[in-house]
Amino acid sequence: MNIEEINRKHFIETDMYYRVGYGLSSKLIKFSNGIFSLEVVMSKKWSKDFNSTSQELAYLWKNSHKELKNSVGCKIFIIDARTYQYKQALINRGVKPGYDAKKGILFRKGYLN
Repeated sequence: MNIEEINRKHFIETDMYYRVGYGLSSKLIKFSNGIFSLEVVMSKKWSKDFNSTSQELAYLWKNSHKELKNSVGCKIFIIDARTYQYKQALINRGVKPGYDAKKGILFRKGYLN
């Protein structure tokens, strides 16, 4: 699986809309054993909480990319630039700030007994 190609496709098709319209960006950082990992940056325009953001983006990625269609779950790593505005400046300078939240989504019920 070519993660860079998937990120490029997502950026062109979906992410630009979310960045400009809602202040939310995301990128695929890993895929392993049916679980994909996303890095999400929330800015001032985005008003949803971490849980609803995680669910929305996990299903958006799963449904938008055929490579992720059969995924079992998703890990989401959130950088909150709404609360910590200096983090946006760090990202713009190429420095990766620490994550403010880590969430997980399982796409189907019944995987865990």
